[in-house]
Amino acid sequence: MIITIPKSIIENILIHAGPFLEKKDTSQITSHVYLNASNNRLTLKATNYEIGFLVTTDNVNITKEGSITANGKKFLDIVRILKDGDINLEVRNDTLHISQAHSNFKLPTFSYNEFPEFPSYEGKPRISIESHTLIESLKKITPAIDNNNPKFELNGALIDIKRDAINFASTDTRRLAVVTIPNETENELSLIIPKKAIIEIQKLFFDNIELYYDETNLIIHSEQYTFFTKLINGKFPEYSRIIPKEIAHNLVLPKANIIDSIKQITTISTDVKITFLNDIITFESLSDDNIEAKTEITHTTGFSEPFSIAINSRYLLDFLNSINSPEFNIGLNEGNLPFVLSDENFITVVMPIVI
Repeated sequence: MIITIPKSIIENILIHAGPFLEKKDTSQITSHVYLNASNNRLTLKATNYEIGFLVTTDNVNITKEGSITANGKKFLDIVRILKDGDINLEVRNDTLHISQAHSNFKLPTFSYNEFPEFPSYEGKPRISIESHTLIESLKKITPAIDNNNPKFELNGALIDIKRDAINFASTDTRRLAVVTIPNETENELSLIIPKKAIIEIQKLFFDNIELYYDETNLIIHSEQYTFFTKLINGKFPEYSRIIPKEIAHNLVLPKANIIDSIKQITTISTDVKITFLNDIITFESLSDDNIEAKTEITHTTGFSEPFSIAINSRYLLDFLNSINSPEFNIGLNEGNLPFVLSDENFITVVMPIVI
């Protein structure tokens, strides 16, 4: 293989490939990227078996076709220190030679035939969803996905496809986030996508995409990228049961004022007590130290008696930072019962702190 490629192109590709590489054990072929130069196109693949990334570019000059693997991190480190302009890549004696002007580098390779196979999307069932809608929905529910939960299904998000809607859901057991979008389909389906995969999907895809699936994989294909992730095998909680069926008090609150007030309190404590009076909302810190923070805003609530809830401020800020509206709804029952934050098709159910 002998090719010439602009630094900006190969550097950008290798940066995107980074999260898909095996980081700890460089003796594994999954610490390498796979390159194939043929038919006037360069294809690069990276995978750690759980998630995978494939990109193609025709912004390359191919003198001799061929395939190779090389350590992805070392490859990127070399490319980064080279100057802007073309970089030459050549395979000689099972070694990748990287050169530019008077600079020369060599990287050892593994047998490219041993690089893991990627699942094919051809002939697989397809999920119809617009790319912008998918990305925006995933962004809203990502903060509520748990980390390192022994119940593996909680370390991912649910895509629950119904006949008339698609629900995106995630929970860390203290809150539940759900986005609902209209849909028409004959086939109902539930997939649990790992958190790491969801984060990478948001980085990669902006243009028109196609989603495919089988029993073990979700595959996303666009003009430039193909991505796959192993699905989490498990049963996601019955999230619809967590959403309160009735709400005693519905309030519309100003987003900016609430964010400012919460941020003032979080300089002292992440746990905040919010009290709704008739025409005032107060915010107080909940801290074991003898430190106190308190602020208030003027806002008509309709409460004739003080009504208080205590919450982890991060749950409220995560919700508010995910919405674009200047106002949002909060649905309250009792101070020690779950309450509902909502904006258009997005809700978050939050368990309060018992005080």
